[in-house]
Amino acid sequence: MFVVEGIKSVREFLDSHYKVVKIYVSQEKLFDMNTSDFELVSQKELAQMSGLHSPSPVLGVFHIPQPKKIDFEDWVLVLDDVRDPGNLGTIIRLCDWYGIKHLVCSEQTVDCYNPKVLQATMGSSTRVNIGYTDLASFLNKVDVPVFGTFMSGNSVHEESLPSKGILVMGNEAHGIGKTIADTILNKISIPQFGDQTTESLNVASATAIFLNEIRRS
Repeated sequence: MFVVEGIKSVREFLDSHYKVVKIYVSQEKLFDMNTSDFELVSQKELAQMSGLHSPSPVLGVFHIPQPKKIDFEDWVLVLDDVRDPGNLGTIIRLCDWYGIKHLVCSEQTVDCYNPKVLQATMGSSTRVNIGYTDLASFLNKVDVPVFGTFMSGNSVHEESLPSKGILVMGNEAHGIGKTIADTILNKISIPQFGDQTTESLNVASATAIFLNEIRRS
């Protein structure tokens, strides 16, 4: 099970395929309370349950579902060892924005049900199928083009991107790990302009640029 806090996020999960365990509410007027899914509690009790400094008036507990089968008829995003909850949450929102239905994460990537991740997604987790697996094994079995993001890759502006494929994004500090990098033939990058000395982009910012290029093409 996992916890969701915030009125908007809880409503998103209630309107999705996720199964409810219990919704705890400190203000009756916020929801239709006529089912056993809801329980009225005091604000003090909610504060004791909450992981936030300023608790929301609603806290939901939901069952973690089994990931759905991946559809390779569109682009699939793969994350190798992304550790920051805020980055993962933002990337899930980007998947939702750009219509990327499937997100595959390495076993070392931060848990997508981490409360900080869920806060950052603002409910987008309900529309993106997220799974965790051994990436080397996964990538060796796919039969669609695999593109990896590297500082030394070919400019994404000059690439002819197909209508379907896999985009691999790497760790915040070290990029894509060597084991995974050795399996990727299509290496792409974001061109840098001017005389800047910035070493790299934030992984979520880079993901936004690459997904935009994929949809633009």
